[in-house]
Amino acid sequence: MTQPLALGIDIGGTNTAFGIVDEEGNIVEQGSMPTKGFATINLYLKALKKELSPLLKKAGKDNILGIGIGAPLANHYTGEIDNATNLEWHGVIPICKLVSDMLQLPAWLTNDANAAALGEMRYGSAKGMKDFIMLTLGTGLGSGIVANGQLIYGHDSFAGEMGHITAVREGGRECSCGRYGCLEQYASATGIALTAEKWLNVRTDESVLRRHKGMITGRIVTEAARGGDALALEIFDYTAIILGQVLADAVAMTSPEAFVFFGGLAKAGDILLNPAKKYMEQNLLHVYKNKVKLLLSSLPDADAAILGAAALVWHHGAPPQEVEE
Repeated sequence: MTQPLALGIDIGGTNTAFGIVDEEGNIVEQGSMPTKGFATINLYLKALKKELSPLLKKAGKDNILGIGIGAPLANHYTGEIDNATNLEWHGVIPICKLVSDMLQLPAWLTNDANAAALGEMRYGSAKGMKDFIMLTLGTGLGSGIVANGQLIYGHDSFAGEMGHITAVREGGRECSCGRYGCLEQYASATGIALTAEKWLNVRTDESVLRRHKGMITGRIVTEAARGGDALALEIFDYTAIILGQVLADAVAMTSPEAFVFFGGLAKAGDILLNPAKKYMEQNLLHVYKNKVKLLLSSLPDADAAILGAAALVWHHGAPPQEVEE
């Protein structure tokens, strides 16, 4: 072995990204392929192996310590994907064992938000921290909670779903999970776009957002706010009130050193984080005040999923099971 490496695989609903990563977070080989279009998991894995084989050969398979896999509805304890609705293969899929057997390497599994937290802790804004919470503000809202240097999985591996904390109790929006008022219905790219559409229906303010009515995205709201649009800025303030209150509740649970934000809505930067910090501080118990930072991820967008998945290998450091010969 000339240098230790990790293989990171991120299985998304549309595409799968993969890369071979060294201990410093340098991606030495990488690629991608569609996740969709394979009738069975076995056909998908056959195509994945074909894509990975030249990368492993080039990097030297003997240098690979293991495989980290990020996937939706991933059970870290069992190594299974548990009925993920955005994947074409239904039921419980023992993905760790399948990939491990296929490549003859140990494998670990977690969801995308937890992988992002590990990547941030090893390579990004949370480097050196043992207590922080990662929030991914994309189409939905994912979260990974690190306490005492360890990811919080809970007894069933599904802990840390801050996106489904009830943030608005009276008249809360219906969530795809079947509940009402979930945080991701407000503090996500989808949520802030929904707020904008609803406000445009009942408000008469002049706003550049009216040019996009019926087609508003989180990016459009962000660009309008950056341009000084009063309505867009008010929408961000409303979003920050809801987010800040939930952050304050989370602080009371784990006393993190920081919240780290990643994803499309996080690109709004200070437009979102400054008011969220203000409202968080207003709702904090006095013992926590002025102690908790709100930080943007420092991982590159294109590589974050691969780095997060690979970080699983460095985090665990030893095979979780024997690889079958």
